[in-house]
Amino acid sequence: MSVGTEWDGPQVPVSGDEGQAATLALASAAYRDNPIVEIKKADNEWHESTVKAGRIPLFRPNLGEAFSRAVADRLLAPGRKPLIQSFGADPQVVVEHCLAANHIRRDRDDKLTLVMVVCGLIFLPGLIAWLLVFLLRSFLAKREGRAGALGTALLAGVGVLAVLFLLKLPFHGLLGWYIRAAVVVPVLGWFWARRVCERTAADLRERWAGLLSGSSVGAKVPEAVPRSPGETAAEQLRQSLARLGAEQRSNSVFYAGPKGILGMGTRWGSWQLAEELVSAEPPREIHPFRSWDVIRAIHDQLSLLERGPLNTGGFPRPSVRHWIVTPIGEKADAVSRPDGTDVEAFQVKPHAIQEICNKQQFGSGDRHYLGVQWTLWDGQLVLTMMITVTVLHETLRIEVTGHALGPVNPLFHAKPAAPTKDVAKTLKPWENRTVKLPLVPTDEVVRLAVRAPLTRFTPTLNWLGGSIGLPEPFGLRHSWADQPWRHRFMADDALRAATPVLRVVHSAAIKVLKENGVDTEKFGARSAFLSGLVQDPSPRKADLYDA
Repeated sequence: MSVGTEWDGPQVPVSGDEGQAATLALASAAYRDNPIVEIKKADNEWHESTVKAGRIPLFRPNLGEAFSRAVADRLLAPGRKPLIQSFGADPQVVVEHCLAANHIRRDRDDKLTLVMVVCGLIFLPGLIAWLLVFLLRSFLAKREGRAGALGTALLAGVGVLAVLFLLKLPFHGLLGWYIRAAVVVPVLGWFWARRVCERTAADLRERWAGLLSGSSVGAKVPEAVPRSPGETAAEQLRQSLARLGAEQRSNSVFYAGPKGILGMGTRWGSWQLAEELVSAEPPREIHPFRSWDVIRAIHDQLSLLERGPLNTGGFPRPSVRHWIVTPIGEKADAVSRPDGTDVEAFQVKPHAIQEICNKQQFGSGDRHYLGVQWTLWDGQLVLTMMITVTVLHETLRIEVTGHALGPVNPLFHAKPAAPTKDVAKTLKPWENRTVKLPLVPTDEVVRLAVRAPLTRFTPTLNWLGGSIGLPEPFGLRHSWADQPWRHRFMADDALRAATPVLRVVHSAAIKVLKENGVDTEKFGARSAFLSGLVQDPSPRKADLYDA
């Protein structure tokens, strides 16, 4: 059962599944009502959001409004720039919740627009007068000291003057009645608008809390259902979602220097085995083999990592994939995915992967890596070990690197709290008591009502009120991820995975070398040395070279 208002259209069941904590935390941002500037709290070392200021503070969006619009536009807009994969999260679920939140707010804004027309536009002089009073009150409320109480007193004083004005109005006839209505009707409209805002706010907060608690909150996207044979919006949305899913499954990733592999996190460790290829039985030559032969043997052994001699739990089943890694600049603000006849649906074809593995080992161009990846802690921790094999002249090098992507920033895990305020007790002023505040304060009702008529004109509304600038190259998961090293158990998991992976890689490679007549004595000695070195308990910033 979904919570909140029922909408026509399909419901996408998303919550309650295992490994969805990171996804649902990100999706909950679409329903939040925090100030927009709080998105800055989620910035990390490599990715920083921007808050684009508007021209008029009264039109400023809150965090949920700005986030849901920015994410939906970035992930679904026609002709958008490529995205970075969200390992450990499902971007389609997040964008569907953003669309659902936008639809709920649009329905609210349609009702508020009706209120503004009936109670505001028809009685425009009174609406302008009351808006000026609210703007002055908001200005005073931002000042220090007792300015908040002064603003409330101002509003009450204006209300008393309005009553006196109605009683002693110097005008008569139709003009007098219109002036009286212009003073009273905007106030009645405010009460009507407040009821609309409170119902929607309660619905949004219930969905926000439901996503973080794991209850079944579905994202309903009615615009995905065609309402007429000639409607193309639903088909465009379907194609955009399909493209998003295909890009999420792409086997092409990007290396951005100290930022590491985008989407997989920074490189915290690197271990290299490099020895000379010498025949085991001179003068016989080494049987010809290629890098792909070694990689294929390593792939087969890594697929068995969840098996062990003891029944003690151990590794869950990993994802073992071949990756094509494209280098980009550390400060690059966009990426370009491979294209051409060797790419289909964002996937580099197997024969192209094999060719890159065997030939592109030196100089410019993409590189091949074999990756073994675990998504742990309900999607909060993504561990990736990347393996590459190169042969230059008579030296074979096997490099294993560790990448770790940490949990989603705590900002996205904060649950909604009822608005309260501490006030002094009447008879005991030295003691405080907590009083509940309205779910939607007075100024918020005014802000929502004023914004409502412009909701369907997004560029104009963004120009007037501001918006969120998403960090580029954009990916939902890595843009707001923290480092895992502050969490003791997450750090332990990352460090523990390195040793068994390194040993499996080395044993599989040495087996291939033996089968092809290579003397493996030096390889075995070097492997034993690295096996001890990998147990060093401290992660490092392996991409920051001290040169």
